[in-house]
Amino acid sequence: MYVRDARNRDEAWLLDRIEEMGLDSVAFRSRDYVIAVDERSNDRAGFGRYRIHKTDEGERCELTGIGVVDGWRGQGVGAHVIERLIDLAADEGFETVYSITDSDDYLRQFGFDDPEEVPPVIERRLEQKRETVGEDVVVVAIDTAGFEMPAELRERFKRAEKGADEPDEPEESAEDFGIDAEEATYKYDTGS
Repeated sequence: MYVRDARNRDEAWLLDRIEEMGLDSVAFRSRDYVIAVDERSNDRAGFGRYRIHKTDEGERCELTGIGVVDGWRGQGVGAHVIERLIDLAADEGFETVYSITDSDDYLRQFGFDDPEEVPPVIERRLEQKRETVGEDVVVVAIDTAGFEMPAELRERFKRAEKGADEPDEPEESAEDFGIDAEEATYKYDTGS
C-alpha cells in the first residue's frame, strides 16, 4: 500500500467516490488530491485533498474530502492519506493545517486540536459546511511538524487488504435461489 498524487485519469473515480460518500467537492481539482493505492491489486483504497485558500491576510491550507473506500476501512488508509496531505502542505510552506469536520475525534488522535484563532476564510468555510453537513461540524488544526502517526496504524497499513474490515458473508447455496440441487440436471435447468 502506498499514497500517491492523483492523476488526471483518477478524476472520474474521485468524483464518483466523493458523491457516494457525500463529501465536499467544492472547487474540485483532481491535482489537489492524493490517493492510497494497493500495490498488489492496483485498487484505490482512499483519498483526500488539501485546499489552499488565498486571501488578503495570506494563504491558509485546509484538509478536506478525506474518504476511505468500503473494504479498506480500519487499516490505517485514512491516516496515511492525512500524513501525505500534511507533508505536502509543509512542503508548500504551511506551518498550520486546518480541517472542518464532523469526525474531529478521528483527527485528534494525530495531534489535531482546537485552534487558538480561526482565520476568517476558515470561519466562512465552517459556516458553509454547517449549512451542508450539519451543526456538529467543528474546526481543528495541527502544526505540520506536530503530526503523529500511531504505530498500530502504520503496521495496519503495511498489511492492509481489501475486505479485512468487512464481516464474512455467508456462502450462498442453490436452495437460496429456489433451486432443488438434487432434481436439477444443470444449474440453469428450468424443469421443462
